[in-house]
Amino acid sequence: MQDSLRSRILRKLDTLSDERGYQVLDYVEFLETKYAERPAAPANVFQRFADTVEDSLRAGRVSATAVAETMGLLNKAMGVLSGVAAAGKSVASDVMGAAARTASRAVSDRRDDQSAAPPADPPPADAPPPPASGDTGEAAREPAA
Repeated sequence: MQDSLRSRILRKLDTLSDERGYQVLDYVEFLETKYAERPAAPANVFQRFADTVEDSLRAGRVSATAVAETMGLLNKAMGVLSGVAAAGKSVASDVMGAAARTASRAVSDRRDDQSAAPPADPPPADAPPPPASGDTGEAAREPAA
C-alpha cells in the first residue's frame, strides 16, 4: 500500500470512536482473508499475546472503552518486557563475546608456549639404548639359575 493512501486511511480512522475502530478492524481482517496479495508480517510473541487478549475481551462483549484501556496498559507492559528482553540479549551477547575472546587468548597462549620451548636434544651417539619395556636393568640380564 502506498504511503499517501496509508496516511489518508489513518487520518480517517483517527476521527472514529473505539467501537467503530473495532468494526473497521474486523472488516480489514475480512478483506485480508479474501484479497491479501502477500502474507502479513509475522507478529512477535508479545504482539500475538496482546492480539489474543484483545480478541478474547471483544468476544466476551467487554465495552470498547474497557478493551482500549486494557490494551493500553498491556502495551505499556509489553514495552517494559521488550526492554528487559533486549537488555538480556545484550548481556548474553557480551558474555558470549568475552568467553570467545578468553578461549581465543588461551589457544594463542598455548601455541606461543609450544613454539617458545627449545627442541629436545637428541641423545649422544655413544649413549646406551634405553631399556626395553619390562627390562629392569642388569639384574634382568643375568641368566636364571
